Amino acid sequence: MSQNSTNEGSEALAESSNFNPLEHIAVVLSHTSHPGNIGAAARAMKTMGLADLRLVNPREFPSEVATVRATGAVDVLDAARVFTSLSAAIADCVYVVGSSARGRDFVGEVTDARTAATQMASITSQGTVAIVFGCESSGLTNAEVALCQTLAYVPTNPDYSSLNLGSAVQVFGYEIRVASMALQGLTGGYKASDLQLATQAEIDAMYDHMRVTLTEIGFFRPEHPRKLFPRLQRLFNRTRLEREEVDIFRGMLRAVEQATKK
Repeated sequence: MSQNSTNEGSEALAESSNFNPLEHIAVVLSHTSHPGNIGAAARAMKTMGLADLRLVNPREFPSEVATVRATGAVDVLDAARVFTSLSAAIADCVYVVGSSARGRDFVGEVTDARTAATQMASITSQGTVAIVFGCESSGLTNAEVALCQTLAYVPTNPDYSSLNLGSAVQVFGYEIRVASMALQGLTGGYKASDLQLATQAEIDAMYDHMRVTLTEIGFFRPEHPRKLFPRLQRLFNRTRLEREEVDIFRGMLRAVEQATKK
């Protein structure tokens, strides 16, 4: 499929008055330790009109406990997809937000849940976006944070800031629903940008291509990787790469490969 046909299809969908941004937002739970929290998250999602639940290596799923906790939202559980890695779970996403209270060492965008929800709703015209929640006990790992373009937090009471997983999903789901309704009310629909954001899978392919090329020219040494690629990930995560920009970078890499062969 050509780039033009992709953009035209995106615009046709986005301009439809029936376009619902909530249908293009995925909730990703990574390494959930208690199945009851998966059920609670599914129930929280359904009350806010969200249905795309993705699970990364849950300790126990399917689970009767999850089903009981998901009262009235078993359909969300039944449709949930299980992945072996966060990269696989967000491969089709053009924007990824991580739910995390820690942002001190994150060089990307850090914002509150309301601001992040507004951004997520507006970007759905470009493709699927995701909100990622980490393990209940430790949250998102450093590797998972590196896959996010934005970290978002709930501005809780500083003296007692703990939120359980179901509650966190409920808060973000509410903010996403309000933001989606506000945008629909203001515009009567969406108009997509002429520029198509790259999916996470396309960005990961660019990193793989970069790793091979930089190794071939001796710039990157796999036996002594240092922190080159984590830093490159942070660099690119500061912006939302467009598909055309990814193509430019990969074209540059191919040119380097050809020049070294000559």
